[in-house]
Amino acid sequence: MGFPNASAALAYALPLAIGLAAIGSGIGLGLTGKGGLEAMGRQPEAAAKIQTAMILGLAFSEALTIYAFVTMFILSGKITG
Repeated sequence: MGFPNASAALAYALPLAIGLAAIGSGIGLGLTGKGGLEAMGRQPEAAAKIQTAMILGLAFSEALTIYAFVTMFILSGKITG
């Protein structure tokens, strides 16, 4: 049976969801960068190892936002006029 107007609910939910995903990713990227830079400032001799781990974490965090973006486009095809 489902929602009486599932298409309208999906049309409103998709942009909100991608916005929340972008906000969450932005916060995560900022905190990861902050932590990495603080760690490099405390231990400059370990900067190369810290930078490698930080970049890997940044890439994974950004990938989650890209997955949400792709999912939004896939589900937007389910919206009927």
